[in-house]
Amino acid sequence: MMNTHRSSLRGKTAIIGAGLSEVGKVPGKSPLLLAAQAAGRALEDAGIGKQQIDGVLACSAFASPFHRFSVAFSEYLGIQPTFSNTLQVSGATAATLFNVAAAAIAGGLADTILVVGGDSLLSGLSPDLALRSMTESRDQQYEMPFGIPVANTFAMTAHRHMKEYGTTAEQLAMVAVTQREHARRTPGAQMTTPITVEDVLNSGMVTTPYHKLDCSLISDGGAAFVVTSAERARSLGVKTPVYILGAGECYTHEHIFLMPSLTTTGALQSGHKAYAMAGCGPSDIDVAGIYDCFTGTVIMMLEDLGFCPKGEGGRFVEDGQMTYGGAIPTNTHGGLLAFAHSGMPGGLFHFYEVIRQLRGECAERQVANAALGLVHSLGAGFATNATTILGTESTL
Repeated sequence: MMNTHRSSLRGKTAIIGAGLSEVGKVPGKSPLLLAAQAAGRALEDAGIGKQQIDGVLACSAFASPFHRFSVAFSEYLGIQPTFSNTLQVSGATAATLFNVAAAAIAGGLADTILVVGGDSLLSGLSPDLALRSMTESRDQQYEMPFGIPVANTFAMTAHRHMKEYGTTAEQLAMVAVTQREHARRTPGAQMTTPITVEDVLNSGMVTTPYHKLDCSLISDGGAAFVVTSAERARSLGVKTPVYILGAGECYTHEHIFLMPSLTTTGALQSGHKAYAMAGCGPSDIDVAGIYDCFTGTVIMMLEDLGFCPKGEGGRFVEDGQMTYGGAIPTNTHGGLLAFAHSGMPGGLFHFYEVIRQLRGECAERQVANAALGLVHSLGAGFATNATTILGTESTL
């Protein structure tokens, strides 16, 4: 039986400001500077000053030496919060930042929290060092000595999905093609040149079955958000607050050889918890942001989050169901495959896009009448999964 106290978070907190730094290749700007640039824009968007922030939640940065990034960032910005933490659950960190922010505000630990992240994977590190920094976070005893970096773990799951359900390389490629088309409509996206399925399949093999264009980008960039109580959002007269309605997480394993299933992930549990808290289901969601480190990841998440049956994800994408006019427009900014991917802050870009969709600010890429959005973050070979459901109304 689900704990009834989980429902207490629904609609109690609201996102009142969102900001994005420059993304792509941004030379000469450190992770702290990129995070500060995004934070300044988020505070301006919220219409409040930095001294009104009493909490900071951040993700760590690969190109930065600070283990306590949230504390270093606060010092850099010139504030002294009374609640602060730096979270690191790999790619799932983005959603956990919002989930923890909602819980902290509801629990009285802070009134107004700045959720922030920034990294310079492209300019601050060489491509080899960027990949190595992410790879070295893996186990040093059982996996790394045998040549199993992060990309290979995700490739293993894609292989199994193809074997069990008949998913094809062409269907994987359609994810990249679709998201590149989305990026073409997004100002500031890193990659906007149209691509075809053939382009993906001819782009060179990275780790079977993934070709280069099946893999996410390496980028610089930061994002920041102002989260406060629903009551304070109303008192500030925020025009379109975006409420945190549901949250769920699941952590299934650390080592890929102990993953309970290679084709069903912890997103099944995290999504179920988030839907139950929000009081909605997959068919109610208008727009989604799904962590897309690889094309096959999106296909598996569409299944586990309930947007299509298990094993049908490849056909679902092939039929145009993850774009405009389909069942669930997904990664409408282009995602990590085409917009930008600056490490852990990359998952925050999905939040920025879904929030703007819910606020009706996406111009030609706007999803009509978007009122409910889902963002799912994952990482470490599907070891970590976190889901957040957002909406324009505090209750459903």
